[in-house]
Amino acid sequence: MPKSRSVIKVPAMEIHQSPGRKLYTFAIDGKHVYDFADVSRIRRNEKTELEGYQRPEVIAHIQEIKEYIESDSPMLPNGVVVAFDSRVKFKRVKTTELDMGTDTAMGVLEIPVGEDPKRGRVGFIVDGQQRLAAIRGAKIKKFMVLVSAFITDDLRQQTEQFILVNSTKPLPKGLIYELIPHTDARLPTALHRRRLAAFLLERLNHEQGSPLHKMIRTPTAPDGVIKDNSMLKMLGNSLSDGVLYEFRDRNELTDESVAEMLALLQRFWGAVSETFPDAWGKKPRESRLMHGAGIVSIGNLMDHIASQRTRRSTIPSQQYFRKHLSLVAPECAWTDGDWRFDDDDVRSWNQIQNTRQDVEMLTDFLQRAYDASA
Repeated sequence: MPKSRSVIKVPAMEIHQSPGRKLYTFAIDGKHVYDFADVSRIRRNEKTELEGYQRPEVIAHIQEIKEYIESDSPMLPNGVVVAFDSRVKFKRVKTTELDMGTDTAMGVLEIPVGEDPKRGRVGFIVDGQQRLAAIRGAKIKKFMVLVSAFITDDLRQQTEQFILVNSTKPLPKGLIYELIPHTDARLPTALHRRRLAAFLLERLNHEQGSPLHKMIRTPTAPDGVIKDNSMLKMLGNSLSDGVLYEFRDRNELTDESVAEMLALLQRFWGAVSETFPDAWGKKPRESRLMHGAGIVSIGNLMDHIASQRTRRSTIPSQQYFRKHLSLVAPECAWTDGDWRFDDDDVRSWNQIQNTRQDVEMLTDFLQRAYDASA
């Protein structure tokens, strides 16, 4: 494998897969992939912008792969996927004996090695992180791997490929949910439906001044007290048939409609924090308001309260929400006391669980309590 001026040159095949989309396939010693490619673990910069997309390494799985690679006749037929930026160049070579057709070409990939102080390495590992980590640590001289690569300077395209490659594998759901707002690709239906909810969650969790600032637990906000899935469920319910659905423009999303949704959510959750200060910001085991059942049921109450306003097109104020939440406050037992669902069903505050039955029961109780006082 010749190397000059900190550039690795490898024989490669260029494949035209669809208009404007080219793939490159080549073989290389797996121990050398880290010379030009990084693992970009998900994080946020000082402006709370999302950077990177990889999951943390899974130590036990890597050890299993490492032991297999160190065995007598190992074989890993699955290729790894690398995203290159435009510093990597492909140069075609003439082929006289092979009819490559119009969709493939043979050539050489010129890959700069090392880390640029400003731009870092030229590649990111989209898939195969654990295999490469095992190869790097294995007590062997070398281990050849197949690499499929694409070239783009667009981080969104890199993120899209990471999601599509890994969406059928047991990735942490929180990582996928935090990534999907940052891609324009058509995702699997279940993920596509959650894209807007995930975007709203991100804004609520990372905007300064939001009542939920860093309170939702995600890979980049691990100290949050509210589970991301609980908040996503609440947002999804409202987007499908609640107050957030009303702010779509002819069933289409615009920057204005999203801004209105965020304003409404910030006002509502600001009112929740003011109405229930003793239950706000605590861990779920200390406050059922921060628990999955509490988040979903109080979110459904947001929809119910908003449906009572006179003008459907207006955004209720925080004062409006606080006034209406105060009607149910005396009936709530978020941190102590009992929930009195009816004469025959009285439960201690911490007996409420995040089950479908308990969520439905708590939702119905809050709405009945509100209707009886309104």
